[in-house]
Amino acid sequence: MLTTILVANRGEIARRVFRTCAELGLGKAAVFSDADAGAPHVREADAAVRLPGDAPSDTYLRADLLVEAAKAAGADAVHPGYGFLSENGAFARAVLDAGLTWIGPPPAAIEAMGSKVEAKRIMADAGVPVLAELDPERVTEADLPVLIKASAGGGGRGMRVVRELDELTDAVASAQAEAASAFGDPTVFCERYLETGRHIEVQVLADTHGTVWTVGERECSIQRRHQKVVEESPSPLVDEPMRAALFEAARKAAQAIDYVGAGTVEFLATENGEFFFLEMNTRLQVEHPVTELVTGLDLVAWQIRVAEGAALPPEPPSPNGHAIEVRLYAEDPAADWQPQTGTLHHFAVPGDVRVDSGVEDGSVIGVHYDPMLAKVIAWAPTRAEAARKLAAALAGAEIHGVRTNRDLLVNVLRHPEFLAGNTDTAFFGRHGLDTLAAPLGDERLAAVAAAFADAAANRTGKRIPGGWRNVRSAPQRKRYAVGGREYEVAYTGNRVEGEDITLVHATPERVVLDVSGVRRSFSVGRYPGLVCVGPVSLTPVPRFTEPGSALVAGSLVAPMPGTVLRIAVEPGAAVSAGDPLLWLEAMKMEHRITAPADGVVAELPVSVGQQVEVGAVLAVVKEQQ
Repeated sequence: MLTTILVANRGEIARRVFRTCAELGLGKAAVFSDADAGAPHVREADAAVRLPGDAPSDTYLRADLLVEAAKAAGADAVHPGYGFLSENGAFARAVLDAGLTWIGPPPAAIEAMGSKVEAKRIMADAGVPVLAELDPERVTEADLPVLIKASAGGGGRGMRVVRELDELTDAVASAQAEAASAFGDPTVFCERYLETGRHIEVQVLADTHGTVWTVGERECSIQRRHQKVVEESPSPLVDEPMRAALFEAARKAAQAIDYVGAGTVEFLATENGEFFFLEMNTRLQVEHPVTELVTGLDLVAWQIRVAEGAALPPEPPSPNGHAIEVRLYAEDPAADWQPQTGTLHHFAVPGDVRVDSGVEDGSVIGVHYDPMLAKVIAWAPTRAEAARKLAAALAGAEIHGVRTNRDLLVNVLRHPEFLAGNTDTAFFGRHGLDTLAAPLGDERLAAVAAAFADAAANRTGKRIPGGWRNVRSAPQRKRYAVGGREYEVAYTGNRVEGEDITLVHATPERVVLDVSGVRRSFSVGRYPGLVCVGPVSLTPVPRFTEPGSALVAGSLVAPMPGTVLRIAVEPGAAVSAGDPLLWLEAMKMEHRITAPADGVVAELPVSVGQQVEVGAVLAVVKEQQ
């Protein structure tokens, strides 16, 4: 029997595993980088070991340091979580060689699925349907569109969709470079791309006694940059005959590599029920909570029991109801999914939903790791009820301090096409981010509420109410910015000038307005340089601009802190609008910086490998006159 488990991971997955450890009476050991020294998972552990440095390559990707940490913390087992070294056969072997228990599949199974090229060959031999691999040198117009995909790793890294033949060579080179940077392996392959495919995966759980469970399917088709955003179980596409075929294929896949533990077999399906093997994730999935909610299983607990040698019952539990999970990211969908950094002042999600998070009030969102803040999951007897419950919880969430994809998630969950089950991988492209990322809440009313909340805060402790005058004077004015839009609020006493809006009550934390005879209440969070009113975050606009704060015309600034990955131009080069100038790498993603207009590169003050802060000038393009 195990006594203490070291989780070789961070954030919400470490906290998730710790929760089960506590329920099973197991000790909890953590590792942490310098950037994570104050993270919740460190505080919740019984023992925590520092991994010096911030970058993953110096910390969570160091197998030797992780094994040493397990020994130092007195752990007798290692749970790899997901990401980092969770699918690294060499790490699994190092854990076993150190005399520790590996809570995962055998190293040979991990290695067999580690190369997507080799995995497809194994699956084809086992009778699992696969898409034929294409030779990039022989791709023709008739084959388009095609997908270039890294053989190692996952998470959308090293993937490119090619729709024009003359773009193929550059796409292959770009995918190879990204794959080499992310996984240390530049190998890529090519296959037919299904524009409107459905991403369906089957949860498997196998023991050392020959029993293999197929524990329901999940649909994860709504994605951005080939990374999942919304996941649910069961899939609205899958009927009973298709489910039986999927389960049989997943079982064959697990048996073909003598799989043990929890894993996921991923398929790409068409609307007519045809499906093809994509890959097998030899670990716990980010989206495992939806399976837990519909089956009542604790998959982490079963991972631990299997590692201790326990046998699975002959049959898994039957699913009940419907569960939907969304990934709440610190990012701006309307700005090409740019990751966001900063202090998360306040984080709270109301309602009867499950929240798996790695953050709390005061957490600092940095550039070193994935920008996911939390997974929010709802269960209900029906799919429609689950979607409604989850949308309401997200809409009412208080997320103060960083921009997130919350509004997008709510709009997706309430979209008629989502509710109808039409959730293929082209969902975002078909319905448009201008609609899906539309902000929640009334920005104008939020600005009014912010103005009155600020006024209430200003007069706290004063004898004369704010806005009081012994003779009538000009109205008081405040301005706020929201996503590039500005709102000016002019008010005298408790009335807003020129609008049918009257203040009923105001404190620094809550404002009640009468809007055309209807009372509306607003919760307010106030922080330096930020006012959050419901789902709307506003930046107070100062009355006067600081001298010398203006940038040179044509300056392109870093939208986030990051590292300059590649540079495509030199000073003096002529560029056209949309031409790539350079690429930034931040939070596990590449971000392309393009020319805003036709012109000439006047300045290029950065170099490859340079770390830049948000707002740093990356290039200056002088427009053609």
